[in-house]
Amino acid sequence: MNANKFVVGVDFGTLSGRAVVVRVSDGAELGSAVHEYAHGVIERELPGSGVRLGPDWALQSPQDWIDVLRVAVPGALAAAGVQADDVIGIGTDFTACTVLPATADGTPLCFHTPERPHAWPKLWKHHAAQAHADRINELAARRGESWLPRYGGKISSEWEFAKALQVLEEDPETYAAADRWIEAADWIIWQLTGVESRNICTAGYKGIFQDDGYPSEEFLAELNPGFSGFAAKLATGQVGEKTGGVTLAPLGGLAGPLSAEAAAWTGLPEGIAVAVGNVDAHVTAAAADAVRPGQMVAIMGTSTCHIMPSDRLAEVPGMCGVVRDGIVPGLWGYEAGQSAVGDIFAWFADAHVPAGYAEAAAAQGMNAHEYLTSLAEKQAVGQHGLVALDWFGGNRSVLVDHNLSGVIVGQTLATRPEDVYRALIESTAFGARMIVETFEQAGVPVEEFVVAGGLLKNRFLMQVYADVLRRPLSAIGSDQGPALGSAIHAAVAAGVYADIEKAAAAMGKRTEAAYLPDPTRADAYDRLYAEYRNLHDHFGDGRMLHTLRAIRNEAAS
Repeated sequence: MNANKFVVGVDFGTLSGRAVVVRVSDGAELGSAVHEYAHGVIERELPGSGVRLGPDWALQSPQDWIDVLRVAVPGALAAAGVQADDVIGIGTDFTACTVLPATADGTPLCFHTPERPHAWPKLWKHHAAQAHADRINELAARRGESWLPRYGGKISSEWEFAKALQVLEEDPETYAAADRWIEAADWIIWQLTGVESRNICTAGYKGIFQDDGYPSEEFLAELNPGFSGFAAKLATGQVGEKTGGVTLAPLGGLAGPLSAEAAAWTGLPEGIAVAVGNVDAHVTAAAADAVRPGQMVAIMGTSTCHIMPSDRLAEVPGMCGVVRDGIVPGLWGYEAGQSAVGDIFAWFADAHVPAGYAEAAAAQGMNAHEYLTSLAEKQAVGQHGLVALDWFGGNRSVLVDHNLSGVIVGQTLATRPEDVYRALIESTAFGARMIVETFEQAGVPVEEFVVAGGLLKNRFLMQVYADVLRRPLSAIGSDQGPALGSAIHAAVAAGVYADIEKAAAAMGKRTEAAYLPDPTRADAYDRLYAEYRNLHDHFGDGRMLHTLRAIRNEAAS
């Protein structure tokens, strides 16, 4: 193998995009660059027009994504000191379900009608379609739709069908103008190659594609007569094998050669391999060399996605989905998740830390998170007297209800900010334990728990997870898991490796048992986890939390 050949991985995140240059022989990361999105997350009003958005909206701008290709890719090449002619492939990953309406040639509708909110891409954490997801779930359960158990009994408001139904019923003109309803993961590949394709990962997990097809026209028409033709907007391209009249592209496959236009954007050679699109969480499994049955990878950032290949098919309550070939070809791929993790800690640090704490942190050269962690880690388990529910962004798994909200119980006049901060960290670990236990109770064993993502940098948080889960944590060996995973997929698409497993073994990295549980702390956490389960069951029916949210929305309208 030529050690002087390289691939580029590009990770499109929630607030920025990152490119990394990787050596194909051993996965060495030689240089990277980040481009912050100019528009960030669009949550309150549309750029330019100032049109106000409702509660639980979250949009993005496609121009920000193109700018990542223009800025971050050349920046990564420069940082790596690599000649563009030595790059043989590029792979990308995206948040999901981040989805947009477009014309037949791929032009985003927001470029034509920027004053219409529904013309813009809906970010993964757009939760304003919960009522539409509820109707889809109710009808699917009543009709006994065969695909519903593949999603743990409920589909999410974050996914393609719920978001599209919201567009149809709130802005039928935009819905009618949308020739395509396409995941950003596939749209960016369209821009890179000039060829439209649909990857099996997003179609399966976010687009309800199961057993060679989408939900039936009869089902969609019963939801809304105007929704009956929706599958036509999920048009597919020319990559992959046809099954049941739908063409999907396999992961690790070649989507096409890099177009002249995209070569000009990126500074890469025209014609190099472009890998099939993928999701940030799912592609990280390759970066951690965790592509074997029973290896659950928790990608921990603003939210957490739990990804696991398996050789068995089971119905796991509240999972985000199980898809054949959805992580690596030949295995079932499971997904679960928590809608907010890092976002919870950021919210608390930004909104609830007194000025005195900020001053003390600055005096010690720390940010708010570092200072709160330094205080929280000195406590014994349970010393704060609190337990919290990690539903500040709703619940993705196992309740699949984004109208739920966070709960903190046990506060007194003696409660300090570090107490709450620690309880919030613990709540996310309890949520992860709930997910692991649900999988194992459904007959899908978790053999190894692997952590990845930005929160891996917080050693205290990782130790809490090991103690709460009562199991060792393995750790990815890269700070840029999704980008490295995309680069690994690019190496497969370029023909360097025969499959994802071989590429992951050569280029992926992880440290086994990087964190070990402490038996004494684990015993103490068992008592707190029992109270978390009590709260989970008490508030999980949503009666109180839904009512509070409805009151809020009425007051804000």
